[in-house]
Amino acid sequence: MNTAEYNEAIEKLRTAIDEADAVVIGAGAGLSTAAGFVYSGERFQRLFGDFIGKYGFRDMYTAGFYPYQTLEEHWAYWSRYIWHNRYEPAPKDTYQKLLSLVKDKDFFVLTTNVDHQFQLAGFPKDRLFYTQGDYGLWQCSEPCHDATYDNYETVKRMVEEQQGMKVPSELVPHCPKCGKPMTMNLRADGTFVEDAGWQEAALRYRDYLESHAHGKVLYLELGVGMNTPVIIKYPFWRYTDANPQATYACVNLGEAYAHQSIRNRSILLDADIDQVLADLVEKGNQ
Repeated sequence: MNTAEYNEAIEKLRTAIDEADAVVIGAGAGLSTAAGFVYSGERFQRLFGDFIGKYGFRDMYTAGFYPYQTLEEHWAYWSRYIWHNRYEPAPKDTYQKLLSLVKDKDFFVLTTNVDHQFQLAGFPKDRLFYTQGDYGLWQCSEPCHDATYDNYETVKRMVEEQQGMKVPSELVPHCPKCGKPMTMNLRADGTFVEDAGWQEAALRYRDYLESHAHGKVLYLELGVGMNTPVIIKYPFWRYTDANPQATYACVNLGEAYAHQSIRNRSILLDADIDQVLADLVEKGNQ
């Protein structure tokens, strides 16, 4: 989009945020990418040079699916992956910019991201629904029960104590109930555990949507692609279509569009999310 179109869209989005009775944020992988979580190139080389040298991996994501011969090597890779993409803050302050825009608004966040950056940036936990899981949680690989387990302490030790691309055997996590290996609490197949915390967040999100079905609601979609459009994108289109006072905004570099039925109430920004948020903050300070 050209400069004039961009500036007009920024003006409209800033006004929509200011005038909204409620802001429903839908965040996808593009938001974390804009915040600096890049899974290839220099960052991947710097953090996983030994694994790249041994296996010829090209990116962090696909390397996580490699069938490592031992659990010790599997967790050497994954502990490093978790530490740098979950427990370390994002390289940029993108999430903090977003919080500054909505902190005084009535808002709720639905995200497919599993890197916990919303909470690290200061977003209240009771306004977040991590629908696809959390890098900071483990579950039984079976699973034999519906519970998840915080992995911070063990992951920290794994990162600190791994040698030769292997963690000490005593750190390999096993289910406290059945003894089978633990795995990540990520929605990859039918074994994903929706624990009590997940259920409570899902209920809060449902209640929020029901209580804000009318009025000036802004559905703000950030970095959502077409991998799982049924979670955020398509519902946001439907909610906007059903509420004549609602506005839909899509910020996504290379993928900013809206359904024809709501185009006249849509704000589309084909631009870098971090820059858009910075410009929105600046606009609000003027």
